[in-house]
Amino acid sequence: MTALPDSLCFLNGTYSALRDAQVSVMDRGFVLGDGVYEVLPAYSGRLFRFHEHMARLERSLHELRIPNPHSRDEWLAIARRLIADQQARGASHQSVYLQVTRGVAMRDHAMLPDLVPTVFVMGNAMTLATAEQRERGVACVTADDFRWRKAHIKSISLLGSVFARQIAVDAGVTETVMFRDGFLSEGAMSNVWVVKDGVVIGPPNDHLVLEGIRFGLIQELCHALGLGYALRRVTRGEVLEADELLLSSSSKEVLPVTTLDDIPVGHGPQRGRPGPVYARLYAAYQQAVATQSI
Repeated sequence: MTALPDSLCFLNGTYSALRDAQVSVMDRGFVLGDGVYEVLPAYSGRLFRFHEHMARLERSLHELRIPNPHSRDEWLAIARRLIADQQARGASHQSVYLQVTRGVAMRDHAMLPDLVPTVFVMGNAMTLATAEQRERGVACVTADDFRWRKAHIKSISLLGSVFARQIAVDAGVTETVMFRDGFLSEGAMSNVWVVKDGVVIGPPNDHLVLEGIRFGLIQELCHALGLGYALRRVTRGEVLEADELLLSSSSKEVLPVTTLDDIPVGHGPQRGRPGPVYARLYAAYQQAVATQSI
């Protein structure tokens, strides 16, 4: 068993060492996966896109009919205290994981009313993509999207994503790019973007994908850079014929995919190498981090 650290966490109103925190075995998050989560990135102690993450948390809680146990100001105060703890431990950049479950009750599949939600928050050092990954790009594999059809909820029921992530681990690559009925959905841990003729294209923001916080950010960056931006159904053939493929997530930021199923991505002399649209988006992303963090 890997020993848990003594870093600070927040559980139901109390701060304690992570290794000492405990919840009831009858918590519905434990027995049913009945809860939601968010991961907030922080650069040098400053939270990035905090209000966008809070808006998604609020949407997920609403879908599950779980009352939001804290105001945004309260969530912000909790996050900042845990970030300060991570900074004191030497973490340059941090992520804050927060989880809300329906609460504690005897096992019943129904959405039991009037329970007190269980709130758990912890801080971690955030590991970003390496310089080599940015210079050379990363490899991915494809798979069918076998997960449930409410992917827009950031649920703690992540067994489908665990399987999808393991496909990439077994293949020794960075991510699994998934398709549902022949159309692009998303990665196991990231959103996927196709670049074609200077247009950045992603799947529709519907119930089949999790609305990554970078959806709105990439749209803003594309408009600022004069790049085209579109959300629509993207066929497998379009992915395979893309000029560039990109991943986005809180830790990946924007990351170029240069090999898909062992086949180089792109065309001409740029084939199998990070492309110019990636370079522009990544630079603009870093500028957003510098100006939009709180």
